[in-house]
Amino acid sequence: MKAYLTRFTIPSKATQEAALEQAVNNRTCYKNLYPFHVFPSWEGESLTFGPITVLYGGNGSGKSTLLNLIGDKVGLARRSPYNRAAFFRDFVELCRCQGAERVPQGSQVLTSDDVFDDLLDLRSLNDGIDLARGELLGEYRSLRESGFQLKSLEDYDQLKRVIAAKRKSGSAFVRQEVGVNIRGKSNGETSFHYFTNRITEGRLYLLDEPENSLSAAYQRELARFLEDSARFYRCQFIVATHSPFLLAMKGAVVYNLDESPIAPCPWQELPAVRAWYAFFRAHREELEAHGKGEGEWT
Repeated sequence: MKAYLTRFTIPSKATQEAALEQAVNNRTCYKNLYPFHVFPSWEGESLTFGPITVLYGGNGSGKSTLLNLIGDKVGLARRSPYNRAAFFRDFVELCRCQGAERVPQGSQVLTSDDVFDDLLDLRSLNDGIDLARGELLGEYRSLRESGFQLKSLEDYDQLKRVIAAKRKSGSAFVRQEVGVNIRGKSNGETSFHYFTNRITEGRLYLLDEPENSLSAAYQRELARFLEDSARFYRCQFIVATHSPFLLAMKGAVVYNLDESPIAPCPWQELPAVRAWYAFFRAHREELEAHGKGEGEWT
């Protein structure tokens, strides 16, 4: 099993504050200091990576931000855009990593947003039209700013779209508009094959919540695929996830970003895993009564 990238270090609070003060003084006023202050309790802490490393944490814990910082620091290829605020590069410069020079060409960042873009491409091919995500997001912004008023029943459908645009995020609006029309494989099957078709031998991959759109069965299959790719094909994975199947991958180094100081921890001790375990134990008799018997629990 192979680990190309071995360590990544977040700058200490004092280092961050000094660099931020200088960066702010050199520019006009900015309210968005991201990613400064995303990791307020981290004091120059390091994460040590194995062939498979899993980042776990609640919303706002910084899982995706950490992946983006690593990907940018190492110079990995990626498809979907991400939050590169005014001070992002300043923060990246403060981070330190070991093994970046060993990372093979072709290593990538793969995210659940990539899968959705792929689904949009499939829809465009199916319908023979050039349906760009950017065009729909432009329409979304236009609808949100619209002063549209209902004048007759013929305007009802347009009114529903205006209301949807004002209530939903841009991503949710785009999904509503075209997601249900995508034909071919199911979203879960397409998502699974998106990752498995792009992961090739001997590379580093950063995966951001790859379980999105995947059923439990496909999550188990993806976990097996990643284990085999690390064990037999010299791949290294750093995965941000909530999936119990990915958290439990054999030999994975697991970090709980909700805890400080940051240190590897057994996946069995994670709060979400304990909650799932308690739920299934509470319903074990019901599950066994409707299942195939004790064999499912061994």
